[in-house]
Amino acid sequence: MTSDALPEHIAALLDPTVYPHPVGEVELVQTHISYVLLAGEMVYKIKKPLDLGFLNFTTLRRRHYYCRQEVILNRRLCAHTYLGVVPITRQADTFAIGGRGKVIDYAVQMRRLPADQMMDRLLDDGKLEPEMVDQLAETIAEFHARSETSKAIETFGSPKTIERNWTENFEQSQPYIGRTLSNWQASLLGESVTAFMTRNRERFHERVRSGRIRDCHGDLRASAVCFTDDICVYDCIEFNRRFRYGDVASEVAFLAMDLDRRGRSDLAERFVSAYERVSEDATLRHVLDFYLCYRAYVRGKVNSFQIDEPEIPEQAKAAARETAHTAFALACEYAGRFDVPLLIVMTGLSGTGKSAVATRLASARGMHVIASDVVRKELAGIPASEHRYAGYQQGLYATEQTARTYAALIDRARSSLSSGQSVILDATFQQRSQRADAFAMARDVGALAFCVETVADDEIVRQRLAEREHDPTTRSDARWETYVAQRRVYEPVNELNDWQHLRIDSVGLLDDVVANTLSALSARLTPEPFDTASVERH
Repeated sequence: MTSDALPEHIAALLDPTVYPHPVGEVELVQTHISYVLLAGEMVYKIKKPLDLGFLNFTTLRRRHYYCRQEVILNRRLCAHTYLGVVPITRQADTFAIGGRGKVIDYAVQMRRLPADQMMDRLLDDGKLEPEMVDQLAETIAEFHARSETSKAIETFGSPKTIERNWTENFEQSQPYIGRTLSNWQASLLGESVTAFMTRNRERFHERVRSGRIRDCHGDLRASAVCFTDDICVYDCIEFNRRFRYGDVASEVAFLAMDLDRRGRSDLAERFVSAYERVSEDATLRHVLDFYLCYRAYVRGKVNSFQIDEPEIPEQAKAAARETAHTAFALACEYAGRFDVPLLIVMTGLSGTGKSAVATRLASARGMHVIASDVVRKELAGIPASEHRYAGYQQGLYATEQTARTYAALIDRARSSLSSGQSVILDATFQQRSQRADAFAMARDVGALAFCVETVADDEIVRQRLAEREHDPTTRSDARWETYVAQRRVYEPVNELNDWQHLRIDSVGLLDDVVANTLSALSARLTPEPFDTASVERH
């Protein structure tokens, strides 16, 4: 942005003679909410008159209040740097810092910190020593121990508030799906967060009861840390308590995520371990991956916002786009570490290979198979190996018997998933309502659910079913007539998105079919980083 496009008083403050102390040259740095003027040994931070929903700096009175809050709050971790709030005045056509005339704005005045001692610079230069990370962890742990907490602050660590924060994230990032975030990444993150929250509500309540919800810094990143004689952690969140109040684990995760994305996972682990030791936080690890995912997602979202800001140069937008896509990929990596079970609902007509694929999938991924062929006969009190051939929807396969069978399948899967065991339901699931019941149960217990549909051409199916009639080990009673009848009433899987629905052609060697299925599942659980270059090309 040229000086002509800047607000008049900001353009005027680029003149070194405006300042009441020696200044050689003034450097302007812009964030999305502030103008930061580097002037000699001082820094002046002026808030932009914005209303972004989560902050409101639109009036002089508001900007003055939040400048004061910024000084008070940042003195907790950077006492000697934040000097106070100074007025910006205008007299005729002359602007001044703290001069005479009408006050038109306010600035936070700070001592300028040494650039070569900033944590991000030290990282870039390869000069950040592990012992320095230990010292920072001790500083943060001691800060958290003395920081304010109350019943009101504790509410910010409740599942209700955490869910609201995630809902806001998902809503605000919706316009960037297909731009910085892929559909599969969005699906994985949305479903994984929901599953984790469902399974770990009591853990969040326990964090509240143990006093781990505090008035924190709120923006603990490497670029906000300076290794002066006393470690200075500056630039905390002053404009919205909701962004500052929260679980100390979320604050720890913020810096750990920042170190991870900079390629220093070793230092991230060092920081977490040191903090854990000093704080004696025995349950920190229980929620750490969750908060790492949250912080990476927020980073991706905020950088996505920048690509739509008109005042940001194209080169900066390109960098923001790349940072966003890296952050969302990192969020997916963290989500992949959530301890949530999987439910795979097999579906497809008889003879299309469901049971063979299910058995091999279960072996490859350590899952438990619950098969309708077995459960149906157990409910009827007959051995699974005994055959009861009948017409379609007759005898053992009558509508009421099928309803009982599917209810039992889902009940047994619920029990296994609740205990943390991943499950494959092996049945035709030919009705949407049957599949919907299975997916609803998965949501209730906090599991990720996928539908694997096997397909094969008629001749292959006819051959398989004919061979099966002479196989003494088979448990299925399906014959060609069954397949033909199922085909007439089978309800296509069009109620699920392509992340949830895997359609597998089962023709060919079983090893290849299973390998393709595993690959398709893996692609959904660990989606490829979003290709920003493809967006730019198109």
